[in-house]
Amino acid sequence: MSTKCVLIICSVIAVIAIYSPARHARHYDYIDIEDIYDELVFSRSENAKPNLKNCDYEEAILNNREIEIESINKPNEFYKPGQGGEYVPKNCNPLMKIAVIVPYRNRSQQLNLFLNYMHNFLQKQNLEYRIFIVNQMDVLPFNRAKMLNYGAKVAMDMGYPCLILHDVDLLPLNSGNIYSCGKKPRHMSSSLDTFRFNLPYLTLFGGAVAISSDHFQRINGMSNQFTGWGGEDDDFYSRLEIHNLLPYRFSPELSKYTMLPHKKQKARQVPERYAHMKMSLERHRLDGLSSLPVNYTVKLEDLYTLVMAS
Repeated sequence: MSTKCVLIICSVIAVIAIYSPARHARHYDYIDIEDIYDELVFSRSENAKPNLKNCDYEEAILNNREIEIESINKPNEFYKPGQGGEYVPKNCNPLMKIAVIVPYRNRSQQLNLFLNYMHNFLQKQNLEYRIFIVNQMDVLPFNRAKMLNYGAKVAMDMGYPCLILHDVDLLPLNSGNIYSCGKKPRHMSSSLDTFRFNLPYLTLFGGAVAISSDHFQRINGMSNQFTGWGGEDDDFYSRLEIHNLLPYRFSPELSKYTMLPHKKQKARQVPERYAHMKMSLERHRLDGLSSLPVNYTVKLEDLYTLVMAS
């Protein structure tokens, strides 16, 4: 058999291995749509007005509709938030106060799309929210988990009880995917278009997740040790497992996301990440929020709160 034929056969096998649904988690437990409302955690806002009724979230879940991927690039109308990207509904009293925390560096086009889309999306859900963009200012390899820790710290200092840890290149495609915290940490982006809306593996806990501030503090946040590519989400899951906080998922009907196209960066795998992951049990109490440096600044922009860190 010629070398060319061998290469072709190997290529076909590789494509099948990568894209075949059989390689993904074929089944996973999730909360059905009709049971989701009972899983949500509510808290009456300090901004509540006596003349307004409480915002309704159950109807939004049950009347879920799928958003066409083709529409994400279109300009969306939304009410201008307050300074720092803070928004409070004016037609009802919100029962959810969330901080959307986005680790970021050098993706201005994606950031503009994200802000335009998410302000519209979150306002339709009648949430009290603020968007935090955490910009890594140095030239060192990107440290996604550390940036999330910085954003979480600033958000918790501002009194946000619910944290949505969110990559800038992901957008939700279901109107009923309520951006809120539940009784347990939640993996929100379990049906991603780049995985053909399949879950890659059962312990995945990254992309877009919801976790209460109390739970995030209990596990000491995420590890600050993972730079470059990979490992931090698996370590995050291990921390939850250690504290009996195994995350769950809502129905796949509510969990569809699209990934914004972008130039793929060369994967920089750090050899030390395997050692970091093995030491997660011993290290997690000392490595995380408790060991976060204080070299960061906060600036209130028109559409978001900017956290500049290194």
